[in-house]
Amino acid sequence: MPKIILAIFSTLAIPSVHSCLAEARTRPNIVFLFADDQRADTISVHGNPHIQTPNLDQLASEGFSFRRNYCAGSFSGAVCVASRAMLMTGKHWMNLPSEKPASNWGDAITLPNLLKSQAGYRPFIIGKWHNGRGTLEASFSNGRSVYMGGMANHADFQVQDLVDGKLSPKRAAGEFSSTVFANEAVEFIENVNNDQPFFLYVAFMAPHDPRNPPEKYREIYYKKRPPLPENFLPVHPFQNAPQATSGRDEGLAPWPRTREVISDQLCEYYGLVTHLDEQVGRVLDALKDNGLAKDTIVIYTADHGLAMGSHGLLGKQNIYEQSMRCPLILRGPGVPRGKSSNALTYVHDLYSTICEFAHVEIPSSADSKALNPIMKGQNEAVRDSIFLPFQDNQRAVRNGNMKLHVYPQINHELLYDLANDPHELNNLAADPAYHKDARKMHVLMDQWRARLGDPYPLRSQKPAPKEPHYNNSKRVLDVWQPEWIRNKYFGGKIETNHGKSGSRNNSRK
Repeated sequence: MPKIILAIFSTLAIPSVHSCLAEARTRPNIVFLFADDQRADTISVHGNPHIQTPNLDQLASEGFSFRRNYCAGSFSGAVCVASRAMLMTGKHWMNLPSEKPASNWGDAITLPNLLKSQAGYRPFIIGKWHNGRGTLEASFSNGRSVYMGGMANHADFQVQDLVDGKLSPKRAAGEFSSTVFANEAVEFIENVNNDQPFFLYVAFMAPHDPRNPPEKYREIYYKKRPPLPENFLPVHPFQNAPQATSGRDEGLAPWPRTREVISDQLCEYYGLVTHLDEQVGRVLDALKDNGLAKDTIVIYTADHGLAMGSHGLLGKQNIYEQSMRCPLILRGPGVPRGKSSNALTYVHDLYSTICEFAHVEIPSSADSKALNPIMKGQNEAVRDSIFLPFQDNQRAVRNGNMKLHVYPQINHELLYDLANDPHELNNLAADPAYHKDARKMHVLMDQWRARLGDPYPLRSQKPAPKEPHYNNSKRVLDVWQPEWIRNKYFGGKIETNHGKSGSRNNSRK
């Protein structure tokens, strides 16, 4: 602001201008790096020696990792929609309006809007937005290379710019998705105005399918293959959800799953993660090179995980650990270096956590928990358990070691001791030695359901059959899968997600 204008304000007896500017400069910048479909076990420093993630490893060594971080279930098979709605509102999905919760967030004030109105932040969006135009307009006024949708061919898609609340016409992105979004983030950082703190939201599309990383990155893993998940199965043993036999995610490989096909897809998935890691490194380098790293909170997380062969599944429409858990790393001023926690956390806890960093009062409507006391060593945890409700067909609750699954539509239960069985392989529900544990977990689930007003029953009067029915003839290929994936996994066949023949160009959503 020019000095002459400041002088005029002073003569008009508005002393708050100087104090507001000074206060704004004391608030940290925030860079929010959001991956899509990334399992918690795909970071090398967190215990996976088979994947290359040097930049995320470095971020973890300089920051604080939450090792038991979860997406809180979903109202939709498109789990990312629910996860992003919860992140932006700080509300569990059962506390969002029941009608169209994907894009109707009621009177919730979105995180970017709250930071702007209460703390003078400059919000800026880059990348994926999957919750409709109305919620975008309620959250951001400006951004670059915004992708309004759920998924696309990483190497062939269109983006729009957001200028003063208006989306520009679509244009070709021009490069691989992770590269495009990192390019925009670097450019934003290089042109930052230091007088105003910023909230830079970079929502990557990787490692969501199509699993088509640049060839160099998948070749890394073809040549030195990672092991399959310890809980790999050819098929899931029961009908856990409608999407398990008819959803698009599960149809990306035929049934039964073979070790060879899952190995190839895992190599391709790891390639996406490693390429994404490289782009994250570029963003982190830009912060350092422009003298912003010391004043910036960097947050790296994902919307949820992914099965990738675990339990015979490929997608995220399930309540197993590999699908609901995802990474969470924070770095920046006031964040301890090289530390981690096994506290149970949700992705949408970041709403309240960011409010604490920005010195903004957390709205009373938010049910997320600020994680700052854990990082400061003041508390070991912010909750004793987590609840993972998925639509009306799956429920799970976890405390420290025990985890209970309930499948209401087939009246089926699973009980796991995660301390001794982290991959959920040994069902203890029928073991008399664990009946007391099962009762405790049922009580805990009832408490969660009462707290959130869960409207769905836990048992069916007319249960559906437990046995799943897999039909490869009904596999449907989404039109955004590139040609080499169509040829490799579908024999060149291409159909829309409605099961009708179509072309890649005229059927894209």
